[in-house]
Amino acid sequence: MSDPKRQDYDVIVIGGGAAGLMCAITAGQRGRRVVVLEGSNKIGKKILMSGGGRCNFTNLYCEPENFLSSNPPFCISALRRYTQWDFIALVEKHEIPYHEKTLGQLFCDRSSKDIVAMLRAQCDDAGVDILVDCEIQSVAADVGYTVTTSLGTFQAPSLVIATGGLSIPKMGASGLGYELARQFGLEVLETRAGLVPFTFSGPAKDLTASLAGVSLPASVFAADAQFNEGLLFTHRGLSGPAALQVSSYWHLGEPIFIDLAPDTDLAGMLLTHKSQQPRSLLRSVLSDILPRALVTNLQPLLWEELAELPLAEISDDALRELAETLSHWALKPSGTEGYRTAEVTLGGVDTRALSSQTMEVRNQSGLYFIGEVVDVTGHLGGFNFQWAWASGHAAGEVC
Repeated sequence: MSDPKRQDYDVIVIGGGAAGLMCAITAGQRGRRVVVLEGSNKIGKKILMSGGGRCNFTNLYCEPENFLSSNPPFCISALRRYTQWDFIALVEKHEIPYHEKTLGQLFCDRSSKDIVAMLRAQCDDAGVDILVDCEIQSVAADVGYTVTTSLGTFQAPSLVIATGGLSIPKMGASGLGYELARQFGLEVLETRAGLVPFTFSGPAKDLTASLAGVSLPASVFAADAQFNEGLLFTHRGLSGPAALQVSSYWHLGEPIFIDLAPDTDLAGMLLTHKSQQPRSLLRSVLSDILPRALVTNLQPLLWEELAELPLAEISDDALRELAETLSHWALKPSGTEGYRTAEVTLGGVDTRALSSQTMEVRNQSGLYFIGEVVDVTGHLGGFNFQWAWASGHAAGEVC
């Protein structure tokens, strides 16, 4: 590694997360003198905690449709030029064992530390300097960029902002990237927590709390989005992949809808049981396909008057109505757990100010924004990491 005391560089990268490290590696491999300035005490903190400590580093089925943005076409160029296969090749080159969990999600077999170690090794090979515990005090543009920090002043003709979003502040998240964007006249679109558990108040909270720990496959939908994955009841509300996915599309005041038996023709099943086992009780039949605790807790809310009746005494229309209710169970969250537990931040730097080819600010030469700080947010399942790799690589090719 080159001398970390050197103050003049070709590229300064603010942020030592996934996007910043990929950008630094790519630029360094082009012979550029690069320094990464990281505010926390180590690089890759979000990588280390992701995927339960095993890092869901990409997805086999990564497509532009897996991303939210006010400018949807923006992400296409970077994602096509550095694909999931490119990152998988890098992982395999470093002999990191991995596996597919579900729905194309790739995880390390051992630990997310393998990914951070790989990125560190790539930085070392490319001559990239990395400084941690480096507080950014000011950024100025004159002839190139001057970044004043707690560890000294750094100058370079290219400055890359890879500061991430507001999610998980205990990991060092801050609004620095948005402040810098505004400093240079860029619009920052409204931010909010994404991929985050829902919270409830009143009777709905009492219900979810009584079911805390219960999980099941479900289809959760809100607005125009629908996800068929696992749903988990918590002491505060709803979590699990299906709820997290929908949270990125949900807005305060709106309901969410849950299909508790998405792969079952519930009406057909109830009518068949009525024909074949007319003396069976409704709660017994439902407990065959839904967790018993869920059936017990929903009974007073949705079918109390039918609970102890044999199916033979329940009309076909009533069974169909109940099936419809269980397929479109409406709940109105009071909110979400917010940035404290959110996996991503929605919104951010308006991509209309950036080149989709290079991530450079169109009217500010040498200034780049990459990764989560930008208004591009992926679905759960490795997509946000792939955006970090792709956007970082795009900037690193030219900065």
